[in-house]
Amino acid sequence: MGRLRQKRRICYDMDHTCREYLIYFRKTRQSGPTQIGAITRVIKAFGSYLKKSGIELTGINIEHVDDFLTMFNASYAKTTQRLYRSYLRCFLRYLYNERNLIRKNLADLLIGPPMFAKAKPPKFLRPNEVRQLFDRLPHSTACELRTYAQVHLAYFMGLRPIEISRITLDDIAFTKGLLNLMNRKNKKPLELPIPEDTLKAITAYIIGGRPKTLYRSLFLIIWPTPTPMSANLTGYYLRKALQDAGLPGTAYWLRHTFAQNMLEAGASLFEIKEMLGHDTIESTRQYLSIHTVLMRRVLFDETV
Repeated sequence: MGRLRQKRRICYDMDHTCREYLIYFRKTRQSGPTQIGAITRVIKAFGSYLKKSGIELTGINIEHVDDFLTMFNASYAKTTQRLYRSYLRCFLRYLYNERNLIRKNLADLLIGPPMFAKAKPPKFLRPNEVRQLFDRLPHSTACELRTYAQVHLAYFMGLRPIEISRITLDDIAFTKGLLNLMNRKNKKPLELPIPEDTLKAITAYIIGGRPKTLYRSLFLIIWPTPTPMSANLTGYYLRKALQDAGLPGTAYWLRHTFAQNMLEAGASLFEIKEMLGHDTIESTRQYLSIHTVLMRRVLFDETV
């Protein structure tokens, strides 16, 4: 009987694997430099842990992963811990599914501590708050006209700040009243009808507030020189519009409210998913865990 041949031990360069993963991640996900930096930090720290512990990448198990996260996440807040855990989970899934470097899909075994009340109610504006927002939303200066148009896009069309910031003049068919969204999170381009008031708000900004420039981006910062507006700055001005109107919340409250309005208008979950640009139905469910009309009747004694 012949001897069993010993399996040849293969060493993998973690830095090279990390670079390949980041290339893969950028191709398959929409992500900014901040997220890429955080992912790189987690993966490099994991590589250092394996090297110091004398563990080959191909030989890792869930105990190694848990031990690393216990040490790495110790000084971070709970929300940051969950974020870093999810980054490592995606990397482990890549090692198993795309590279076949590990024997078991450890991503399925990587779970956090029990989280009570995990499904938080969506944050949205009630009808009187929506009226308050638009009643107090100024539109005189160039900056105000820009924010006015952006609030319309977020509330009436459910767009993300990053989607609003990426709109160009070429994406809008003014005569047809259509917006062509090319860069959505789910990678699926979509043509959307623009509500009349939203189209008027965009037109007012272009005529009365948008600087004359060679840039094709719709929304521009005005000072010191006109340049395309970032997603972060778009989110800031949307949040500021709510605060200036005496309302709590972030830019995403407007998007949540759009989703709730669609639900109450009788739209199906699939229709809402497509309008929001979600990858999965589960993502959409998080926006719609409460039927707001029923909730208002029961809790607030409101008729809408």
